[in-house]
Amino acid sequence: MKINNRLKTIGDLVPLSSYPLDIGCDHALLSIYLVKERGLSKAVASDNKSGPLKKARENVKFYKVSDKVELIKSEGLDSYKEGIDTITISGMGGLNINKILDDNRKYLKNINTLILSPNNYSLAVKRKLIKLGYHVDNEVLVKEHNIIYEIFVFKKGRKYYSYKKLFLGPTLMFKNDDLTKEYYNSLLIKKKALLNALPKSFSSKIRLTKKEIKYLEEILNNSI
Repeated sequence: MKINNRLKTIGDLVPLSSYPLDIGCDHALLSIYLVKERGLSKAVASDNKSGPLKKARENVKFYKVSDKVELIKSEGLDSYKEGIDTITISGMGGLNINKILDDNRKYLKNINTLILSPNNYSLAVKRKLIKLGYHVDNEVLVKEHNIIYEIFVFKKGRKYYSYKKLFLGPTLMFKNDDLTKEYYNSLLIKKKALLNALPKSFSSKIRLTKKEIKYLEEILNNSI
C-alpha cells in the first residue's frame, strides 16, 4: 500500500503486540498500514473532522480492513477505548499535542508508549512528556519533500535530562548519520538567525540561544 515515509516510519516504531490509537488520523493510512502490513490485530483511528473520516472509511473499505480498524469521530483522547496502550500523533503542532495529553491525563496511566511527530515546538513536547512520567526511548528523523521531521518514541518511566541533552535529543545526539548532521546544521542556521534578530532587551533569550548555538557547534565538530 502507498504510505509516505513519515507515516511508515511511525508505523514501524509501533510495538507489534500493542493496541494503538492514532489521534488526528486524517485518512487512517497509518492504522491501515499497521494491521495490513505489520500484522497488528486491531487499531483505532480518530479525527475531529468529518471530511477526513469519510475518506478514512473509503480507505478502510478499499483495503478490506473494516473488521480491524475502528474509526471514531472525537477530540483527542476522548476516543480512548479499554485496552489501548499506544498512542500515535503526527502532523500536529507541538503545543496542540501537549494540550491533548494534558487535558486527558486520566487515560495516560494505561499508555505505555507514545510515538509523536510534532510539526513544531518539539522541545516543549519532550518537556511535557517527561513531566507526565515518560522518558525519551528513541528519536528518529525522516526527510520528506525537503523537510526534516522529528519522530519521538516515549516510554513510561522517569529519567533526568540536562538541558543540553534535551535540546540536542538524548538519543539523537549519539547518532552520526548524514541526516542527523543535516538536521543539526539546519537548526544551527535558524538559531544564528534568531540571535541576530533578538532585541538587546531579551537578555535571557539571548543567553539561551548562545548556549544552544554552542551545543550545536560542538556536536557538529564532534567535540561533545
